[in-house]
Amino acid sequence: MNANLSAEKSGELLALLKARFEKNMNRHEGIEWAVVQAKLQANAEKLWSLNEMEITGGEPDIVGVDKNTGEYIFYDCSAESPKGRRSLCYDRAAHEARKEFKPENTAIDVAEAMGIGILTEDEYRALQKLGKFDLKTSSWVKTPAEIRKLGGAVFCDRRYDTVFLYHNGAESYYAARGFRGLLKV
Repeated sequence: MNANLSAEKSGELLALLKARFEKNMNRHEGIEWAVVQAKLQANAEKLWSLNEMEITGGEPDIVGVDKNTGEYIFYDCSAESPKGRRSLCYDRAAHEARKEFKPENTAIDVAEAMGIGILTEDEYRALQKLGKFDLKTSSWVKTPAEIRKLGGAVFCDRRYDTVFLYHNGAESYYAARGFRGLLKV
Protein backbone atom coordinates (compact mmCIF):
# COMPACT_ATOMS: atom_id res chain seq x y z
CA MET A 1 0.00 0.00 0.00
CA ASN A 2 1.44 3.36 -1.07
CA ALA A 3 -0.16 5.73 1.43
CA ASN A 4 1.08 8.92 -0.20
CA LEU A 5 -0.58 11.08 -2.81
CA SER A 6 1.28 13.36 -5.19
CA ALA A 7 1.21 17.08 -4.35
CA GLU A 8 -1.09 17.63 -7.33
CA LYS A 9 -3.52 14.87 -6.27
CA SER A 10 -3.48 16.09 -2.65
CA GLY A 11 -4.35 19.60 -3.83
CA GLU A 12 -7.21 18.32 -5.99
CA LEU A 13 -8.61 16.20 -3.16
CA LEU A 14 -8.40 19.02 -0.62
CA ALA A 15 -10.22 21.36 -3.02
CA LEU A 16 -12.95 18.76 -3.55
CA LEU A 17 -13.33 18.10 0.19
CA LYS A 18 -13.47 21.84 0.90
CA ALA A 19 -16.20 22.39 -1.71
CA ARG A 20 -18.25 19.52 -0.22
CA PHE A 21 -17.63 20.86 3.29
CA GLU A 22 -18.91 24.33 2.34
CA LYS A 23 -21.92 22.94 0.47
CA ASN A 24 -23.07 20.83 3.45
CA MET A 25 -22.50 23.03 6.52
CA ASN A 26 -25.43 21.33 8.33
CA ARG A 27 -23.19 18.27 8.78
CA HIS A 28 -20.49 20.06 10.77
CA GLU A 29 -21.63 23.28 12.39
CA GLY A 30 -18.90 25.12 14.28
CA ILE A 31 -15.99 23.42 12.49
CA GLU A 32 -13.57 25.55 10.47
CA TRP A 33 -12.19 24.11 7.24
CA ALA A 34 -8.76 25.74 7.65
CA VAL A 35 -8.13 23.74 10.85
CA VAL A 36 -9.28 20.51 9.20
CA GLN A 37 -7.10 21.13 6.16
CA ALA A 38 -4.03 21.73 8.32
CA LYS A 39 -4.61 18.38 10.07
CA LEU A 40 -5.04 16.62 6.74
CA GLN A 41 -1.89 18.16 5.30
CA ALA A 42 0.04 16.92 8.34
CA ASN A 43 -1.21 13.35 7.91
CA ALA A 44 -0.49 11.85 4.50
CA GLU A 45 -1.90 8.40 5.37
CA LYS A 46 -5.30 9.80 6.39
CA LEU A 47 -5.42 11.91 3.25
CA TRP A 48 -4.67 8.78 1.22
CA SER A 49 -7.55 6.95 2.98
CA LEU A 50 -9.90 9.83 2.20
CA ASN A 51 -8.83 9.58 -1.43
CA GLU A 52 -9.69 5.86 -1.37
CA MET A 53 -13.12 6.74 0.05
CA GLU A 54 -13.55 9.30 -2.73
CA ILE A 55 -12.47 7.15 -5.67
CA THR A 56 -14.78 4.31 -4.58
CA GLY A 57 -17.75 6.71 -4.57
CA GLY A 58 -18.07 7.45 -0.87
CA GLU A 59 -18.05 11.26 -1.04
CA PRO A 60 -16.51 11.60 2.46
CA ASP A 61 -17.41 14.62 4.57
CA ILE A 62 -16.97 15.67 8.18
CA VAL A 63 -19.88 14.77 10.44
CA GLY A 64 -18.47 15.69 13.85
CA VAL A 65 -15.62 15.73 16.32
CA ASP A 66 -14.64 12.89 18.66
CA LYS A 67 -15.14 14.42 22.11
CA ASN A 68 -12.45 12.21 23.65
CA THR A 69 -9.65 12.66 21.11
CA GLY A 70 -10.55 15.90 19.32
CA GLU A 71 -10.27 14.11 15.98
CA TYR A 72 -12.51 15.13 13.09
CA ILE A 73 -14.84 12.33 11.98
CA PHE A 74 -15.42 11.68 8.27
CA TYR A 75 -18.23 9.40 7.04
CA ASP A 76 -19.10 8.34 3.53
CA CYS A 77 -21.92 10.76 2.67
CA SER A 78 -22.81 9.58 -0.85
CA ALA A 79 -26.57 9.35 -1.42
CA GLU A 80 -26.33 5.60 -2.08
CA SER A 81 -23.92 3.00 -0.74
CA PRO A 82 -20.51 3.67 -2.40
CA LYS A 83 -20.61 2.14 -5.87
CA GLY A 84 -17.01 0.96 -5.80
CA ARG A 85 -17.63 -1.04 -2.62
CA ARG A 86 -20.65 -3.18 -3.49
CA SER A 87 -21.09 -6.90 -4.16
CA LEU A 88 -18.96 -7.80 -1.15
CA CYS A 89 -19.72 -10.43 1.46
CA TYR A 90 -19.18 -9.37 5.08
CA ASP A 91 -15.77 -10.77 6.07
CA ARG A 92 -13.00 -13.25 5.16
CA ALA A 93 -14.53 -16.14 7.15
CA ALA A 94 -17.78 -15.71 5.22
CA HIS A 95 -15.85 -15.54 1.94
CA GLU A 96 -14.02 -18.76 2.74
CA ALA A 97 -17.27 -20.48 3.75
CA ARG A 98 -18.84 -19.90 0.32
CA LYS A 99 -18.52 -23.01 -1.83
CA GLU A 100 -19.07 -21.27 -5.18
CA PHE A 101 -19.74 -17.89 -6.76
CA LYS A 102 -17.45 -16.15 -4.32
CA PRO A 103 -17.48 -12.36 -4.46
CA GLU A 104 -14.29 -10.54 -5.37
CA ASN A 105 -13.65 -9.38 -1.81
CA THR A 106 -15.16 -8.68 1.61
CA ALA A 107 -16.35 -5.48 3.24
CA ILE A 108 -14.02 -5.88 6.23
CA ASP A 109 -10.95 -6.60 4.06
CA VAL A 110 -11.63 -3.67 1.75
CA ALA A 111 -12.12 -1.31 4.71
CA GLU A 112 -8.84 -2.46 6.28
CA ALA A 113 -6.97 -2.03 2.99
CA MET A 114 -8.35 1.51 2.74
CA GLY A 115 -7.37 2.32 6.34
CA ILE A 116 -10.97 3.05 7.39
CA GLY A 117 -13.60 1.52 9.66
CA ILE A 118 -17.15 0.37 8.90
CA LEU A 119 -20.02 2.31 10.46
CA THR A 120 -21.77 0.74 13.41
CA GLU A 121 -25.56 0.72 13.56
CA ASP A 122 -25.49 3.76 15.89
CA GLU A 123 -23.13 5.65 13.56
CA TYR A 124 -25.31 4.75 10.58
CA ARG A 125 -28.41 6.07 12.37
CA ALA A 126 -26.51 9.27 13.27
CA LEU A 127 -25.61 9.73 9.59
CA GLN A 128 -29.28 9.39 8.65
CA LYS A 129 -30.09 12.37 10.89
CA LEU A 130 -27.95 14.52 8.56
CA GLY A 131 -29.84 13.60 5.38
CA LYS A 132 -31.50 10.75 3.52
CA PHE A 133 -29.10 8.01 2.52
CA ASP A 134 -29.47 4.52 1.02
CA LEU A 135 -32.94 5.05 -0.42
CA LYS A 136 -32.21 2.47 -3.15
CA THR A 137 -29.23 0.58 -1.74
CA SER A 138 -28.19 -0.89 1.61
CA SER A 139 -24.94 -0.91 3.59
CA TRP A 140 -23.28 -3.53 5.77
CA VAL A 141 -22.72 -2.22 9.30
CA LYS A 142 -20.34 -3.54 11.96
CA THR A 143 -21.88 -6.76 13.18
CA PRO A 144 -21.90 -7.60 16.90
CA ALA A 145 -19.61 -10.57 17.65
CA GLU A 146 -22.41 -12.70 19.07
CA ILE A 147 -24.38 -12.45 15.80
CA ARG A 148 -21.29 -13.02 13.68
CA LYS A 149 -20.37 -16.16 15.66
CA LEU A 150 -23.70 -17.64 14.59
CA GLY A 151 -23.03 -16.91 10.91
CA GLY A 152 -25.01 -13.71 10.55
CA ALA A 153 -24.20 -10.14 9.63
CA VAL A 154 -26.30 -6.98 9.74
CA PHE A 155 -26.98 -4.17 7.32
CA CYS A 156 -29.11 -1.03 7.18
CA ASP A 157 -31.02 1.06 4.69
CA ARG A 158 -33.65 3.77 4.63
CA ARG A 159 -37.11 3.04 3.27
CA TYR A 160 -40.48 4.68 3.99
CA ASP A 161 -38.55 7.50 5.70
CA THR A 162 -37.40 5.02 8.33
CA VAL A 163 -33.97 3.50 9.00
CA PHE A 164 -34.13 -0.29 9.14
CA LEU A 165 -31.64 -2.84 10.47
CA TYR A 166 -31.75 -6.30 8.85
CA HIS A 167 -29.82 -9.53 9.06
CA ASN A 168 -28.43 -11.82 6.39
CA GLY A 169 -25.94 -14.65 6.13
CA ALA A 170 -22.49 -13.05 6.24
CA GLU A 171 -21.57 -14.87 3.02
CA SER A 172 -24.34 -13.17 1.02
CA TYR A 173 -23.61 -10.33 -1.37
CA TYR A 174 -25.69 -8.13 -3.64
CA ALA A 175 -25.08 -5.54 -6.34
CA ALA A 176 -27.02 -2.96 -4.31
CA ARG A 177 -25.22 -3.53 -0.99
CA GLY A 178 -21.90 -1.99 -0.03
CA PHE A 179 -20.59 -0.45 3.15
CA ARG A 180 -20.06 3.04 4.49
CA GLY A 181 -16.77 3.89 6.08
CA LEU A 182 -15.50 6.27 8.70
CA LEU A 183 -12.16 7.88 9.27
CA LYS A 184 -10.92 9.97 12.18
CA VAL A 185 -8.31 12.64 11.53
